[in-house]
Amino acid sequence: MAIVLQFVVGLIFGFGLLLSGMSDPAKVLNFLDLGGIALGTWDPSLAFVMAGAVAVTFVGYRFVLARSRPLFAESFHLPTKRDLDPRIVTGAAIFGVGWGLAGFCPGPALTALGFGARGAFIFVAAMFAGMWIARLLARTPALSRITTPADSLET
Repeated sequence: MAIVLQFVVGLIFGFGLLLSGMSDPAKVLNFLDLGGIALGTWDPSLAFVMAGAVAVTFVGYRFVLARSRPLFAESFHLPTKRDLDPRIVTGAAIFGVGWGLAGFCPGPALTALGFGARGAFIFVAAMFAGMWIARLLARTPALSRITTPADSLET
């Protein structure tokens, strides 16, 4: 049952990405181009998409975390660290630069693969290469403090 629910949620998420235009890199780049405000080419519509996503997430987290446990697991697995470290800042910077250069972030890029967008294939290949390099670096003894999402988290 859990896998069916995850599939349905993924379909809804993908449909939302398509409906909002997030899978169109030109729309994303027009939103990120603040220089276009003076020229009249800036597209503010994604700000409304983000505001809606924040509102839904805020309400959703309040609703879900009010439960004693998740529907399909024994307990919640929430992060315990609250401080910013160089890995968080560096990761956010790499994400932002990649988003600004390509007009894609991971979810919309995977959605755009279904349309055969060449840029999406290049982005996803680079994304997987970056994930592979991060795991390789995590195994380097001098960098052993680096953890990847697939590693077990301390609770």
